[in-house]
Amino acid sequence: MQYRITSNRWLTYVALAALGITGTTSILLAADKSSGAEPKVVDSGSAGGPPSDAIVLFDGKGLSKWQSMNGGDAKWVVADGFMTVNKTGSIRTKEEFGDVQLHIEWASPSEVKGDGQGRGNSGVYMQGRYEIQVLDSYNNKTYFNGQAGAFYGHFAPLVNVSKKPGEWQTYEIIFHAPKPSVEGKGGEPGSFTVFHNGVLVQDHVPIQAEPTTAAEFKGTGQKGPLILQDHGNPVRFRNVWIRSL
Repeated sequence: MQYRITSNRWLTYVALAALGITGTTSILLAADKSSGAEPKVVDSGSAGGPPSDAIVLFDGKGLSKWQSMNGGDAKWVVADGFMTVNKTGSIRTKEEFGDVQLHIEWASPSEVKGDGQGRGNSGVYMQGRYEIQVLDSYNNKTYFNGQAGAFYGHFAPLVNVSKKPGEWQTYEIIFHAPKPSVEGKGGEPGSFTVFHNGVLVQDHVPIQAEPTTAAEFKGTGQKGPLILQDHGNPVRFRNVWIRSL
């Protein structure tokens, strides 16, 4: 008797055995066909450009997609294809997002000043709530869950792949938001997966707490803005795009 069973269909195997299918019968149980829709066609972009279904949040030319935390104009300096933190306060996107893929490039100041959390500090906040730390972590000691690539205050990066001060660095962030409780049922934790300079530094770590910059973003929510933090250091950002998942 030979059973060839795919997709781990153990219950089917038991049922067939109960029907007395024995002897030299050969059974092929094919895997189920996908019931999902056909994937849409997306151009992946070229020369480092965004994919065709991405929303470009900053292309080096202006801050039209951004505003200050109080809703006024964003006042960071834009020049030479990048924007620079200038002590005018954090900025947030005008549009709000749920689950996303985010691409963002950043550089700490070339001139090294301070140490620990006082050196090249900024942050990328998903939904205004959950921070992936930006910091000059090149030969710069600080607490592990506060260095570059950390889910701030919760998970240290798996490795430190920080480049030298002034060099451009890249974050690829896959963010799934926590799901709030509905009709008395418990919610679900979210998750972060983060690549820093192409290297995996957060591997589907859970999001259960709500680190936040403002009271309006406390608790879980279906959507929220992307916030870039002004921590007083002239960190630069460029080539920012986002895809809804």
